[in-house]
Amino acid sequence: MDRLMKWMTEKFAPRLEAFTKNVWVDSIQEAIMVTLPMIFIGSLVTLVSILKDFIPSMPDLSPITTFSFGLLGMFIAFLTPYMVMQKKNRDKIKLIAGATGLSLYLMLLKPTFHEDGTIQFMLDRFGPSGMITALLVGVTVSVVLNVFKKFSFFKKDTTLPEFIVDWFDYLVPIAFILTAGWILTFQLQFDIFEMIVNIFKPLNTISQTLTGFVLFNFIGVVLYSFGVSPWVMTPIFYSIWIPAIEENAALVAQGLDPVNINTFETFFSGWVGVGGLGATLPLVIWFLFAKSKKLKSIGRATIVPSLFNINEPVIYGAPVAFNPLLMVPMWINGLISPIIVYLVLDAGWVDIPSKVFQLWYTPIGLSTFILTGVKGLILLAVVLLIIFIVWLPFFRAYDMQELKKE
Repeated sequence: MDRLMKWMTEKFAPRLEAFTKNVWVDSIQEAIMVTLPMIFIGSLVTLVSILKDFIPSMPDLSPITTFSFGLLGMFIAFLTPYMVMQKKNRDKIKLIAGATGLSLYLMLLKPTFHEDGTIQFMLDRFGPSGMITALLVGVTVSVVLNVFKKFSFFKKDTTLPEFIVDWFDYLVPIAFILTAGWILTFQLQFDIFEMIVNIFKPLNTISQTLTGFVLFNFIGVVLYSFGVSPWVMTPIFYSIWIPAIEENAALVAQGLDPVNINTFETFFSGWVGVGGLGATLPLVIWFLFAKSKKLKSIGRATIVPSLFNINEPVIYGAPVAFNPLLMVPMWINGLISPIIVYLVLDAGWVDIPSKVFQLWYTPIGLSTFILTGVKGLILLAVVLLIIFIVWLPFFRAYDMQELKKE
């Protein structure tokens, strides 16, 4: 264990941190973060729409979700090149970069042109299912604009106004990007959206198996236990979670049963992420009964945020990160809880989540009930009992260790 800790501390964690601080990775992460309020809007509408079961005359609010969460791909296509240019200190071109990304994205969605002058898009391609296409568009636009960074029609000592020089210099890369998109989509009749969907089908299929479900959660838990924010995996995780819950919602709307278990709601709003990634709420509650003054104080300080699934204070304050006594039970829970949840949902004992509910900071139990009703709460109680038991012996050992220090 000591050798593993040393390798993780001196080799793995620094390299992974350097990777996450890379302009390109950081820009993608930030672009996704900026879109979260639009996702939350969809969640709030879901929450309010529950009232329709009791008030039949209540108006249909689903268009609000369609024009917020349902336009996620468009937002990502604009924000990704915008963020890259901003982080590269190219502020003059960041808006143009975003607009170019949006333009190329719409073109690659392969709309249908009618004789009366109207254009027809497939609405579902604007949303979560178009997220990978949007990310690819954003990165491509950013790369091309960076390649043409030193290109200019004019000499450095030109007397023309700077904005005129900039406008003309931006013409070439933008024309190149849009012409390439035009050739690909309308001349070669290539559907890049369909291609990306087919490429990611195997990954999506694997992610919805027991192994994939457990692995997705466990990778995040392990990274977090070494102090690395799980947000580093955001582009991969979200590209699977969000389309999965969208598909579930669509199936339920057609009167069919949802099929995707591996969704964002399951991880953080239902059962697995009680107290935050790694299921640390039971540990915080055990801290309240600690004999060590340090751990008791940490428990009091972190109990409220933990109830809202915010566990950075306890991960870095206890600490759990880089602490073998607390990392091991975190790993164990990162395996046991997903296995239990998957098997129960797969057996049909509890309904598979089918609502767009990304309010992961909703107090524990409330989100579970909204998603799956009383059966979901029973499953939560079972999962919590097991998590409490797993944390207990390791908590006691750590408590005694800290008490001796005091």
